Amino acid sequence: MNVIFAILFYLATLILVGGLAYKIYDFARTPAPLKIPTTPAPTTAPGVVLRMAREVIFFESLFKSNLWIWAFGYMFHVGLALVLMRHLRYFVDPVGPILAFIQPFGVYAGFAMVAGLGGLWARRFLVARIRYISTPSDHLMLALLIGIGLTGLGMKFLMHTDIVTVKAFFLGLMRFEINPLPAHPGVYLHLGLVALLMIIFPISKLLHAPGVFFSPTRNQVDNPREARHVAPWAAQLDSGK
Repeated sequence: MNVIFAILFYLATLILVGGLAYKIYDFARTPAPLKIPTTPAPTTAPGVVLRMAREVIFFESLFKSNLWIWAFGYMFHVGLALVLMRHLRYFVDPVGPILAFIQPFGVYAGFAMVAGLGGLWARRFLVARIRYISTPSDHLMLALLIGIGLTGLGMKFLMHTDIVTVKAFFLGLMRFEINPLPAHPGVYLHLGLVALLMIIFPISKLLHAPGVFFSPTRNQVDNPREARHVAPWAAQLDSGK
């Protein structure tokens, strides 16, 4: 199992990094032929940066459109951010004071993450218009994320494992060494679900994470009267190249 999980995580990391790099490259080269910022929109580049920051940090547009979905979504995303920061302890040695300070908050964030996901999944059954457009992949992604959260919490509170050995395994992978994993079903299930998420992330709807930065409704300056917007391919046509 040690060799299997080592190969699995090397493969998952390669797919995640390579897939994300390709998708970001694809987003960046996709032409935006129209000036379509969602109004009211900023008229300066610093204003666009501020608007994008509010969108990424506070989910501003979702807050304005649906408050209770915003609440569940924000619970999940903030909880996930804290959980990920807490898990950094498995990849660094020694653990710094800031990372040590985050540890207890990361535990409670796990509950917030699962609760937020539960609310987001419930709306796909309870809200008719959302239920109508929901696909099997939507439900499977939510089930996968909840499974990761529940197995992580289960190892913390119900089926304890040797986290020192787990850390040694991942530190070893970073040095291209294969150290033993605890022979624990909870560890196998949790890590297997995490690896599956890493593999399917670049081809899933979860790509809205980097995609928001390339949305023309958010990243464009609202200056159609002051400056003509020309996509790169259109500029080439105008120049006769």
